[in-house]
Amino acid sequence: MSRSMTNTLLLLSCLSLLSIGVIMVYSTSSISALKLFDDEYYFLKKELVFAVLGILLLAAVARFPYQYLSKLAYPILALSIGGLLVLLIPGVGVCVGGATRWLRFGPLSIQPAECAKLGLIIYLSYFLYKRAEKIRNFSTGFLPPLLITGGMSLLILQQPDFGTAVLMMMIFFLLMFVGGAKIIHLMTLVTGLVPIGCFLIMSSSYRLKRLTAFLDPWSDPANAGFHIIQSYIAFGSGGVLGQGLGNSRQKLFYLPEAHTDFILSVLGEELGFIGVLLVIVFFLVIILCGIKIALRSRDLLGTYIAVGMVSLVGLQALLNMGVVMGLLPTKGSTLPFISYGGTSLLVNCAAMGILLSVSTQSRIDER
Repeated sequence: MSRSMTNTLLLLSCLSLLSIGVIMVYSTSSISALKLFDDEYYFLKKELVFAVLGILLLAAVARFPYQYLSKLAYPILALSIGGLLVLLIPGVGVCVGGATRWLRFGPLSIQPAECAKLGLIIYLSYFLYKRAEKIRNFSTGFLPPLLITGGMSLLILQQPDFGTAVLMMMIFFLLMFVGGAKIIHLMTLVTGLVPIGCFLIMSSSYRLKRLTAFLDPWSDPANAGFHIIQSYIAFGSGGVLGQGLGNSRQKLFYLPEAHTDFILSVLGEELGFIGVLLVIVFFLVIILCGIKIALRSRDLLGTYIAVGMVSLVGLQALLNMGVVMGLLPTKGSTLPFISYGGTSLLVNCAAMGILLSVSTQSRIDER
């Protein structure tokens, strides 16, 4: 597959998911928006604004030489950590549903954890590129990025946001594996994280309820198991062809996060198995194109950045789909490009723009 074809497929898949997202945000949020804000287009208007900004950001970043990110790696990392630290200041962050994850600037809200994912990937890519010969050394090649990633994950756990912290550790593991870290170091890390994860789950009542609901949602169908049971009903009601766009019943306040975490459930109910399959195909195309771009990169910096950016979108999509389909315990994770959320949408668009930059710069070098 040629580079131009790879870029075209990548861009079309992103725009297709973005378009599906705008449609589904309106479909899932119109009734709740009418009830809460007396405006059925409230969430749609915001999503459209961020969709346009996301497309413009993607186009701008795609023209930005990715090599300059090496000079910005530490400033971006510092800003990412700073944003997470600010949330620890009492009264500064916006608390929603018991979690303080947002900073408000007038009418806009920013989620620092979303930006932190991008900052971490850029830092790890630069670190692996500059210290390629030291990666197999624990103290100088493996420990420094582990401390940075672990520290950022701990800050995110304070919000609390267990799902994003897990995602960041997964990105770290994947990039270090691609970068050539010793398998023994990676396996030791996994072995150490398992008991830590178990402790975090057992020490938190809401996380423990989510785990028990995952294992047996019908043991508490009115509380802990409510979300996933309603998600099952949505997928089951959709069948192969779906109930038709706008005809979901589960979005009528049965799924409280219908326009964010569980938007795929409503999509499955309205558009059926065919609709869900189409979304999965678009994500698979993005992942395959990202791998192709990483393999064709002009240098290792581009390879690491490409792997990081495609893992950001691919792993988050995998986690969200796993949750709504009952394959993973429930946790707050949005579906890239589709779920409602301005910061997430802009970050994912920026990631795809950087991926296109890696591909474009490699093509220019070949000429």
